[in-house]
Amino acid sequence: MSTQTAYLGIGSNIDAGNNVRSAIESLRQSFGDLSLSPAYRCAPVGFEGDDFINLVAAVQTTMTPLELVDFLHGVEDAHGRDRSAAKWSSRTLDIDILLYGDLWLKSPRLEIPRDEILVFPHVLKPLADLAPNLVHPVERISMAELWSRFPKERVCLVDFRL
Repeated sequence: MSTQTAYLGIGSNIDAGNNVRSAIESLRQSFGDLSLSPAYRCAPVGFEGDDFINLVAAVQTTMTPLELVDFLHGVEDAHGRDRSAAKWSSRTLDIDILLYGDLWLKSPRLEIPRDEILVFPHVLKPLADLAPNLVHPVERISMAELWSRFPKERVCLVDFRL
């Protein structure tokens, strides 16, 4: 398979700074150089808990999307991810494939691009920071344009230094 750029959403709200830094190091060990967005702190969505730290990383990979998701689950598991917990709950580490090249995939196991890009500021803003000219494969407009259209009353982000 050819090399693809994958954009990964990274988040944590349990020992968040340490888990996010450790996840970035794990990704560097496997993929080499990473491009990273700024990190943001935001209140959890859908439940009560500590604030999340979120950012986006771009990696170059020859893994297929399913191989990549399995690899990322392994990184999450190594950081104590509890897969039995409710979908909307605190977590040590969450790494999602947001985009994979210009792939558009909907399967029971994986959706690319992730719908969350268009819904949550903690996903779209770091993606727009990292790759403002990147075109959403379904919406066919840039991340910067998507962010400029995002309802600002829903923005809850605070810059966070890792």
